[in-house]
Amino acid sequence: MSIKQWPEGERPREKLLARGAGALSDAELLAILLRVGTRGMSAVDLARYLLNEFGSLGKLMSADAKTLSAYKGMGLASFTQFAVVKEIGRRILGEDLQENITLSSPKAVADYLRLHLGHEKIEVSTALLLNRQNRLIAMRELSRGTVAENTVYIREIVKLALDEYADSLIIAHNHPGGSATPSQSDIAFTGRLKQALALVDVSLLDHFIVTAKEVCSMREQGYMEG
Repeated sequence: MSIKQWPEGERPREKLLARGAGALSDAELLAILLRVGTRGMSAVDLARYLLNEFGSLGKLMSADAKTLSAYKGMGLASFTQFAVVKEIGRRILGEDLQENITLSSPKAVADYLRLHLGHEKIEVSTALLLNRQNRLIAMRELSRGTVAENTVYIREIVKLALDEYADSLIIAHNHPGGSATPSQSDIAFTGRLKQALALVDVSLLDHFIVTAKEVCSMREQGYMEG
């Protein structure tokens, strides 16, 4: 049965207009974006199938063009739509955060970092430079590459903090593999950096590990005590 044959109150578009987007399921929202289904499948059926195959809206929206095109009814047009929707959402969240970037709590930092690093497919290291009121002075990328290639030099971070007149900083990097658990090298590096920054009266507030689904604060986990 096509969606046009459904009772009006159950059709995704009419349901959205009557009750708001929040009343729709993931499949119904996706069906509106897809607009049409395939032979034998309504847009809602196709949406449910795709969500079941990928596991979540986030994973579906993050699929590359080649992966998406392997599914019937999907192609470059769908990939483009999904990429645009995801980027619009990221920019809206960025606008909300830009209005008042005071990184005074682990949650505020986690939200900011998830926005900037959660989507990265390779390992990226960054520094958040803060003033005395924990206002963000700047976010600087330290390195980009695979885990094996990603080398961050402590002296460069110290110089960056001094150049930006930062009172404190937070460092962060993503784990593209999906686990936010700090590695032994993460822990050792953090300890060395903390000591080096202390010599120039700059505080290392935290080191965050970011994945698409979670963000780990090494300070909250007890890795930065002492």
